[in-house]
Formats: sequence, C-alpha cells, structure tokens
Amino acid sequence: MAPLASIIVPTRDRAAYLDVALRSIAEQARGIEGEVELLVVDDGGDPAARDVAVRHGARYERHLTPRGLNAARNTGVAATGGPLLVFVDDDVEVCAGWLEALLAAARGCPDHEVFGGPIRARLEGFVLPMCGRESPPVTALDLGGADTDAEFAWGANMAVRRAALERIGAFDESLHLYGDEEEWQRRLHGAGGRVRYVAGARVDHRRAAPDAHVGALCRAAWGRGRNSRRHDVRKGAPPALAAEARTLAGCAWHLVRRRCANGIFMGAHTAGRIAEALRPAPAPGPDFLSGHSGTVGGRRAALLGLADAALDVRALPARRRLLGAAQRAPRRRVLVIGVDRGLPGGTMPAARAELSRSRHDVELAIASGAGERGKFENLNALLADHPAEGHDWLLAVDDDVVLPRGFLDGFVFLAERFDLRLAQPAHRLRSHAAWPVTRRGRAAVRETAFVEIGPVTAFHAETFDRLLPFPPLRMGWGLDVHWGALAGEHGWRMGVVDLLPVAHSLRPAATTYPREQAIAEARDFLDGRPYVGRAEAQRTLAVHRSW
Repeated sequence: MAPLASIIVPTRDRAAYLDVALRSIAEQARGIEGEVELLVVDDGGDPAARDVAVRHGARYERHLTPRGLNAARNTGVAATGGPLLVFVDDDVEVCAGWLEALLAAARGCPDHEVFGGPIRARLEGFVLPMCGRESPPVTALDLGGADTDAEFAWGANMAVRRAALERIGAFDESLHLYGDEEEWQRRLHGAGGRVRYVAGARVDHRRAAPDAHVGALCRAAWGRGRNSRRHDVRKGAPPALAAEARTLAGCAWHLVRRRCANGIFMGAHTAGRIAEALRPAPAPGPDFLSGHSGTVGGRRAALLGLADAALDVRALPARRRLLGAAQRAPRRRVLVIGVDRGLPGGTMPAARAELSRSRHDVELAIASGAGERGKFENLNALLADHPAEGHDWLLAVDDDVVLPRGFLDGFVFLAERFDLRLAQPAHRLRSHAAWPVTRRGRAAVRETAFVEIGPVTAFHAETFDRLLPFPPLRMGWGLDVHWGALAGEHGWRMGVVDLLPVAHSLRPAATTYPREQAIAEARDFLDGRPYVGRAEAQRTLAVHRSW
C-alpha cells in the first residue's frame, strides 16, 4: 500500500542540523492517520547523518560523492512512493501543524500541484539590531496569514504532487543553489500548473550559534551573491554593473541610516554579485581546458603576493594546530615520484628536503633528467622500479613547486580526515594556475569535482588499481578531467587542501612544449573516454573550514 505522503530531506555534512529537523518532522509524521514515509538523502555519505536518520526512524539513501541539491531531490523521488512529495531542507525546524496543513491543502486544492508555507528566519544567538525592512540573511518567505496562490514555493518548505513531476520532468541537476527549484516551477507554470501558499505550514529556517555570527553570515551571503548573479546570467537578465554598484551603496546607507546589521549582509551579497560580474569570462576553447591562462605577472603578481602574505598571517594559528594534530596521527607509507629536469632555479632539491623531514615513512623516487620521454612516461618508468603497492599514498611532484614547511604531515592528515582519494594542495594566489578552483581560499579543505595533474597530486591506495600505471602521455592534458569522471563512477572524494598552499611561480604551464601539441594529445586521449567538462570541474562541492 502506497504511503499517504513522502517527506524527503536532502542533507550534506550537517548532522547536528539534521537531528533538529528530523526530531520535529518525525513527531508530526507519527501523528498522521495513514502512513507517512520519511527519507533522508545524504549527498556525500556522512556516517553521522546515517546515525541521525536511523535514530529518528527515517530511511536513508546516499550519494557516494556530492552531486548537488536537485540530484538529491531526484534520488528521493525515485526512492519513495507517496503521491505527495514533501521537500524540506536539513536546517529547518517544522512548527506545530505544519504537516497536517500541507496535507489538508493538497486534499482541498486538487487543481494545485505545488504547496509551500511560510519560512521564518531564526538566527540563534544573534544579537545585532535588525530593522525588519529587508529580508533576513537566510531564505525566508511570508505571504501573509491567509492561504493564497503564489508564483513560487521555496525548496526549504515545498510539497509537490508526484503526478506533476511525472508530467513536467525531474529537477535540473545542473543547477546549484540559485534557481534550483525555481527553474522547475517555471516549467510547471508554462504547462499550466499552479502553486498554493499554505499559511499554516510554517517552518523555522535555522542558523545555529556557530553559523549565526557576522563572519559566517557574510561568507554565506557572498557565496549566494555570486550564485545569484550566475542565475541572472542564465536567465539572460543580469543587471548592469553600475546598477550593482548603486545597490552596494544603498546597502552601506541602510547600515548607517537604519543602524541595521542587515546592511552588512546585503552588502556582502551584492559584493559577491559584483565579484562574479567582474570575473573574466573563460576564453573559447575545448571543454576539457579551464579557458584561463592562469599566468601571473607584473603589478598583479605583486598585489597577489601581498594578499598571500595577509592570508598566511590569518592562517598561522590554524596551521599550528594542524601540524600539532598531524603529529598524533598514524604514520603512513608514502611514495613520492617526480622528475628533476635540472632547470635553472628548479625547486626539486628543496622539495626533497622538505618531504624527507616528514614523520611518515617516505620513499623518494626522483629521476634526474627527462630525456626524450614525457612527464607521465617518466612517472611510469619510476613506478616500474618503485611499485606503489604496499604504500598508503602516492605523491607526484613537479620540479618547479615550493612546498610549505610541514607540508606532507599536514597534507596527509587533512586528506585522510576528509576521506579524500585524490587530492592536491591549493595554489598560492601568486602562482601560475590555470584552474581558478585550485587557487587558495580561506577554508581548510574544499571537496571538488577535479584535481589537476600537477604540480602536486596525491593518490590514495584505493585508486592504484584503477589509475596506475598512468596512460603513456607526454604532457597529460585531459588526464585530470578524466580522473574527475572516474572519481564520480567509483565514489572517490576529491579535494583541494587550502591550508597548505604551494607556490608554482618558476614558469607558466606549456612553456617547455607546444600548446597545440598538448591539446591534440588530449583530444586523442579523451576520445571515447568519460570526463568532466569545464563547468563541472570548476565546482566546489563542500567547504570544510576546520577539521
């Protein structure tokens, strides 16, 4: 017998929030006459989320690697059977009468296919003044105290008839954060569908104390701003840069005139929009390349060097804690391979010295001179003499990269802490780096859909059987986007370690071989092989600010 309704809760790495949400939902589901199934869809496979789901009597489905909110919603639809699908975010707490109000609206409004209720922002422990004239810094919705037709319901509190999804199609999994549920509802409106606002189906949209501080709220607003600008571009209606600048000035005036903290958050949101508008458009070219040269020089290099210094100072306490924690972690066997071409100013001797200082059991296999072979042909020759089997990690290191002090101990600790199977250190801002996603941020680790072929790439032993030996490529362009596709197939997490950035500034990429030849090799290699395209490779799937 099919359940009366299916409640679907997508989540990722927020077990504490999920616990509050499920406690409030499960209590109401048990009070309904008729079966209501409760499903948690974990977009990334957090063991703590599984424990929370089981404790509250919810079924549990997971994605091996993060695929996004709409993908989690689609997984929930496929795994449930209720005619009414109720979607809530993992950071809400539903209020009394929420579920009964949605079910009553679905029974009483047979011509409507989407139902959504009020979403009230709840910032726990937040003490700064808010004037109430502007929307809070988290998603909220208030259309009044009476039921009414609406243009949209927001995904934090939204019920959809299964028949509508079967008629309109699934949620678009290429969309992230902004426009995720809106795009589907636009398709619904185009097909004559209707949305109903249900005043009695209220939820609180929570930010617990650690996430309700000014810094955390500003970072979130900045990210939402960048995504909202991208969403406007997708719709073909981005405001002019001058209009964005006027909005930013208005945010500052709101802060001063109203003495309202919301001016800070609206300003951060608008600043994110402006930063996205100023971001250079990728150059045309093959989808397996970033579209950016990544070369840094001149005045820009000097300014980025100053920014690096500021970030180094900011990160110093966290790095000290990291290296202390790394000293207490289990020792690992690490094989390091690389080729020292003897370039003027080459950094391999310094890299060898730094890696040798590690507390891990490090085997250095460094060839002198590249000869007639390409990079990956040389690496395969080293692996033939120094097998990776029996090691916990394989590290491929170029001869033009500067490693920070304590690099290997901290890097392995963070890679294992976040269950990464392919990993790389972030580039310093002043580095030559073609992929923007690999430049350092303010996090400890970012989970990504891509790691590049150099200058430093780490492979966990779990990947050896599938990735080694390397394809016999000379330059290796395209290999990293293929790794991204393989990681998705096998459920391997990939990531960039921000807290230990490396300097890659000796010479830009493709200065020792013809660019056209590298592109041609990549085309041949990727022909018939899966790979992640430029847009997917640039995605950040999760941000971890501490360990």
